[in-house]
Amino acid sequence: MSDAGDEIQVDEATAVEVTTVAPRAGKMSVEEALQQVLKNALVHDGLARGLRECAKALDKCQAHLCVLVETCTEAEYIKLVEALCAEHKINLIKVGDAKVLGTWAGLCKIDKEGNPRKIVGCSCVVVKDYGVESEGLHVLLDYFKNR
Repeated sequence: MSDAGDEIQVDEATAVEVTTVAPRAGKMSVEEALQQVLKNALVHDGLARGLRECAKALDKCQAHLCVLVETCTEAEYIKLVEALCAEHKINLIKVGDAKVLGTWAGLCKIDKEGNPRKIVGCSCVVVKDYGVESEGLHVLLDYFKNR
């Protein structure tokens, strides 16, 4: 660096436009709320995926919420999860497709465009830690309270 008094040209600060997404009118659906809660729990390492992990979490009463697929081919699997949820009074919600639940639970690869690839189906997911409070969590809790 020289002491000769060289001046450095600094451009004026450019204005950056920030666009905000307008909030949607009405409440979010239970499915959207479930997706948001599962995403938050995944980020905070609060998900148990698969029968073994879910059964252990349900039996130890570590679970806050259990998500089960309706189209599971094993009847004993459904009986076990439903019985554990009923015994420990854990909220149970059912979804339609195992691939969708696998995507929500993070059992897929995300490509450069942000689309899920190599999706693995999942029959059962247990939320052990919600992570952060969100609108989706409040919608789900209201859903269970009014059911």
